[in-house]
Amino acid sequence: MPRSKRARIVHLSKVDKKGKELTLKTFANVQESVSKYPYLYVFSVDNMRNTYLKDVRTQLSDSRLFFGKTKVMAKALGDSPATSPLPNTHLLAPYLTGSVGLLFSPREPASILSFFNSFRPQDYARAGTPATRTFSIPSGIVYSRAGEIAVEDDLPMAGSMEPMLRKLGVPSSMGKGRELGGKVVLENEFVVCREGEVLGSAQSSLLKMFGVVSAEFKVLVKAVWSAKDESVSELGSEADEGAMDVDGGMEVEEAGSA
Repeated sequence: MPRSKRARIVHLSKVDKKGKELTLKTFANVQESVSKYPYLYVFSVDNMRNTYLKDVRTQLSDSRLFFGKTKVMAKALGDSPATSPLPNTHLLAPYLTGSVGLLFSPREPASILSFFNSFRPQDYARAGTPATRTFSIPSGIVYSRAGEIAVEDDLPMAGSMEPMLRKLGVPSSMGKGRELGGKVVLENEFVVCREGEVLGSAQSSLLKMFGVVSAEFKVLVKAVWSAKDESVSELGSEADEGAMDVDGGMEVEEAGSA
């Protein structure tokens, strides 16, 4: 029998129960991990991609990573000395805002910073993000990489793609005559995007169509809690930036290079 298209009733009590169970599990796993690992890092992510976050998990297989549910993670680390699972873990709470996660690891800060400084895969930019560069399609015959590589190394764009270009707002046409017949052409240069402007869906599609990779998946390590001295230190995103000891949320002194 064909499946009914009638709207199904979903009982909120069931959804709430499942969500509560997941919240309690995350809370318990975070608190359990605090006592197992010597270092706890708070990190943020630019240009989030699940695929690359999975790669991080794989390459840091000796560590444990949590991402999302910042309120639950903050609660698990405590909101005061009395509720902290271990001394001073609550000092990480101010860093748990935005697109952030927790990384429990046996690796020292210098090793973690070095790893993330070198792990920055490139990807296509998505709609809603700022353009990191200006990109234009030159006038004349439209090539598959639109001037990103030398013409002799490129190929003219297939004629079957011309309707898609027009659909995305590019004033293209099919050429005529011996030299231009069957080729996609532009009468004037077409600016797809300018550096700094927020990309629309058509712009991001055009960038992908022409193979323009302009987004960088980047993990920035914000702070670390050390079990050895039970303290929290701010960390720069680069390995040569200094760390700052944190006491009650206040920066105290320069503690040297991470």
